[in-house]
Amino acid sequence: MTSPVKHKSKSRPDNLEPANQTRLTIPDLVILSLLAERPMHGYEVNATLEDRKIRDWAPVSRPQIYYSLDKLAKLRLIRVTSENSPSAGPERRVLETTAAGKERLADALEGKSWVNQKVHQAFLIWLALSWRARPRTFRKQLNARKKIIEEKLAGERATLADVLTEVGHPYHEAVWILQLMIDQLKAELRWVERILSEADKRAPARHSPQ
Repeated sequence: MTSPVKHKSKSRPDNLEPANQTRLTIPDLVILSLLAERPMHGYEVNATLEDRKIRDWAPVSRPQIYYSLDKLAKLRLIRVTSENSPSAGPERRVLETTAAGKERLADALEGKSWVNQKVHQAFLIWLALSWRARPRTFRKQLNARKKIIEEKLAGERATLADVLTEVGHPYHEAVWILQLMIDQLKAELRWVERILSEADKRAPARHSPQ
């Protein structure tokens, strides 16, 4: 399962590639991984992203798919296996990852930025600034967050059940990712519920710096 653009993408970890190589974005790497599984039409790549809910953990839009396919083909990291294959969509070409593409993907996955990059969550930023919010906003936003978490949790649990049926065992990266998402959502839900229960006791710091 599973980042040549000169401008820097906010969603791409730095230093995925050596400086003398065209950088691969996260969408590029995801597509290389999918096409390494089996050859696909372009529309099949998008369908797979949707079916597997890959966009839950990787920022890959539909326009990025076709941009990446063109880019990867020019870099010879993917190749056309068939020019006129039967298709449910307008795309007739079938594409697959080349040996060079698999090597570049493996190289990119060795980058340190995958494990040391810090993610800034919008909700935590909001919470830090919320002391300046209007009185009713604090509890209203917390309740809204709680509802969103509960909906996401139900969705991820349903997805996990589907993936377990498809994969046939629990020892797969898709299962581990979903289990992590579920555990994180459950932990955040408990945390939000605790804040809601303590909201009436909220007070400014007793020893603020002068």
